[in-house]
Parts: sequence; C-alpha cells; structure tokens
Amino acid sequence: MIEIKRIDSGLGIRVRLQNSNFLLISAKKGYIMCGYLNMETAEKLGDIACTVTGVKTFEDVLKAKIVSVSKSASALGLKKGMSGRAALDILSTEP
Repeated sequence: MIEIKRIDSGLGIRVRLQNSNFLLISAKKGYIMCGYLNMETAEKLGDIACTVTGVKTFEDVLKAKIVSVSKSASALGLKKGMSGRAALDILSTEP
C-alpha cells in the first residue's frame, strides 16, 4: 500500500513493505529519507538529503534525530542530531 500525505509544507510518501515501511518527506529544497535510501547515491547526485532511521510513520520521521546529511544539506545548515521537524523547516523555507 502506498500513502501520500501533505506533511506541513512537505509531501510525505510511505510505502508499506513486507517487514517495514519506506518513508520519505520531500520539501522545496530537499528531502528526509529513511534508511532504505542510500546517502551515497544522494551525494553523487548532489541532492540536499538527510537520513533518519528506526521510523515507521511520518510523525516518527519528524521526531527522529538526523543520522546523516549530504554535503549539500550540511551547507544549508542541516546537522546530525537535529530533529526531522527542524530539518523539514529548513528544507521548506523560501530562499
């Protein structure tokens, strides 16, 4: 099952898989991804991306601490340890 939902000023996508959930919240400048996605690929593509782990719901993503950030995300002010909600705020702001 696939769920698409407005999350604050971002768009959440959840895919229920056999043993877990794939979660992504996309915003104007970049995205927050669960551990299913690969930071190495995001880095190669120059994406503004950060990762959270151990999440099952969109609310979990917002509460979770960021465990990795791409170089582009770091340049924007995203840091390991900040909450997903704080990251979404940065990713959603106007330039």
